[in-house]
Amino acid sequence: MLKIENLAFNVNTGKKEIIKDISLEIPDGKLIVITGPNGGGKSTLAKLIAGLEKPTSGKISFNGTDITNMSITERAKLGIGFAFQQPVKFKGIRVIDLIRLSAGRELTIAEACEYLSLVGLCAREYIDREVNASLSGGELKRIEIAVVLARKSLLTVFDEPEAGIDLWSFSNLIDVFRKQREEIKDRSIMIISHQERILNIADEIVVLNDGEIEKQGTRDDILPELIGTSSAVQTCLGIKKELD
Repeated sequence: MLKIENLAFNVNTGKKEIIKDISLEIPDGKLIVITGPNGGGKSTLAKLIAGLEKPTSGKISFNGTDITNMSITERAKLGIGFAFQQPVKFKGIRVIDLIRLSAGRELTIAEACEYLSLVGLCAREYIDREVNASLSGGELKRIEIAVVLARKSLLTVFDEPEAGIDLWSFSNLIDVFRKQREEIKDRSIMIISHQERILNIADEIVVLNDGEIEKQGTRDDILPELIGTSSAVQTCLGIKKELD
């Protein structure tokens, strides 16, 4: 379980608060979706959990271990995986090498291809490609999701996984997350997303606005309230009916 206690994050020498005294628990065996308007602090919260940013104050614990000052590598060793909103390029590294590295074992080509197929990529065309600028943003995004899935982390954080993905692949991605939700048991998934279809498969929804938790509860409690608001309010909250 991930436990966040009184977490705060400031920039510009403490003059601007991005995250304001947040306390939150991500239990095992749950799919949690963090949503809310742009600029509300969602991606910053994800980076704080992954170790890409260090909090100004507060504490983050994972399965009883204080990880507040740990690096992203140390957190990964404990079982925290992170998929960037803007995937990183790795010149000279092939897709299959990256998947094998993430899985931590010598996957066969067939096993590695299964992860690519999950995210809507033709494995035969991509398995030996370099993870570099020759790939489009959408291709890189899907490859990164495949790599993160291969890791099978105890906690996996996806920052807007739908970004740069076409509608067909997005439908595939929803199926992947739905299947993950059914199988996670002692693991957990946290997704930063505006998409109603992703919100619809969540166990719990957290609405983050202006660096603070505005709403939190089960999907059945929170989603009808979000969807039942006016279109203007939905736009303010960033809720999207369909993939752009």
